[in-house]
Amino acid sequence: MKRLTVTSLFVTMAVLLIGGYGLFEARRLIEGPVITIDSPRDGSATSSMGVIISGTALNISFLTINDQTFYTDKAGHFAELLSIPPGFTVLTVRAVDRFGRRTAKSVSITVLDYCPNYKLSNA
Repeated sequence: MKRLTVTSLFVTMAVLLIGGYGLFEARRLIEGPVITIDSPRDGSATSSMGVIISGTALNISFLTINDQTFYTDKAGHFAELLSIPPGFTVLTVRAVDRFGRRTAKSVSITVLDYCPNYKLSNA
């Protein structure tokens, strides 16, 4: 009877260990696509019309930035130089994983319009 109990305990422990490891390895598939935007910072302002958007997209099979297809490296990093018109702009990064799950992240930036010939009348 004791031998059966000890054997059952070892089998149960092995099943739990293998099952736990399987769930640990499957966590990326379970959580779906993840996007992190490193730059530009949300709400930032710049005088340059060329803005680099960079970040990381994990667990994805398809990536777009403002509805244009872009690619990541093997580690999931992306960096693209975008030409932004003066004014307020929202940059949206969207991703889809191989199971069709979707996610999106957005940042807003303001491109300041530089006018070198403008003079204040009260100055």
